[in-house]
Amino acid sequence: MSKENESSKVETEPEVETPETEEVTESEENSTDELTQLKELVKEWEDKYLRTHADFENSKKRLAKDKATAVSYANESFAKDMLSVVDSFESALATIEGTASEESSEVLDKIKEGLNLTYTQLTKVLEKNGIKAVECEGAFNPDVHQAIMQVDSDEKNSGEIVQVLQKGYTIKDRLLRPAMVSTAK
Repeated sequence: MSKENESSKVETEPEVETPETEEVTESEENSTDELTQLKELVKEWEDKYLRTHADFENSKKRLAKDKATAVSYANESFAKDMLSVVDSFESALATIEGTASEESSEVLDKIKEGLNLTYTQLTKVLEKNGIKAVECEGAFNPDVHQAIMQVDSDEKNSGEIVQVLQKGYTIKDRLLRPAMVSTAK
């Protein structure tokens, strides 16, 4: 019986070894597949992270740009209100110029000088804050001019500005108020 036992042990041993080898091979294949899947998963998450980070950086830049624009144009409504003061100064100066030629007095000259100095100071403050008058010489530009009327003119060609009725202004790159003009027919 010992021979039978030995032969049975021998027969059973190879049977036991074969399944273990297959299991090891299968477990290696499974671990390789699992490793490949995990690597792919890591790549996907890395890609998602990079895209999310890029979106975050772009949003941050956009918000900084929007903030700079908002700060830059924050005084726009105040500047519009100040334009009526500038118009009043220009009107006062024109009125004094008209009366100064008729009757010249020392008091009137002092008032004229004071208004001119105040007007000059006001325009310097406006320019310091990016507010400038719109040029009204030459051809009509619909982006910065508003044609109120058309008149016949021998001196000007058709479409050229004949008279400025109200000055226009820009604040930095934006139009604050269009210049109201009359153009030649």
